[in-house]
Amino acid sequence: MKTVMTIFGIGLLALCLGAGCSKKQEVNTAKLETSFSSSSEPVARSEADKAITAVKRQDWPAATASLQRLAANAKLTEEQKNAVKDALDQVGKVIKDTANKAVEEANKALGDAQKTIGK
Repeated sequence: MKTVMTIFGIGLLALCLGAGCSKKQEVNTAKLETSFSSSSEPVARSEADKAITAVKRQDWPAATASLQRLAANAKLTEEQKNAVKDALDQVGKVIKDTANKAVEEANKALGDAQKTIGK
């Protein structure tokens, strides 16, 4: 049992390290940047800047939170609403794709561990 946990731990560590070094996920923030560049709402502009910074750092939870706060702002123009919606959709896709890849890699690591134990 100890061997199983060790192998599983090594596989999980490899998965985590691999996820950190994986291909950079891209979210296009151009529409978001353009639509808020001349915003007369300083709070909305500040939140948009936070969202853009979070996206560029690939901090998906922070990006999602900032974009959701922006989406709840009743004073946005249609262009800004559409830009926020598009960015939220892109961030959601990145999160989903990353989660799916992690599940695939975890299943592979588990299968490899089971093969090793079976020998």
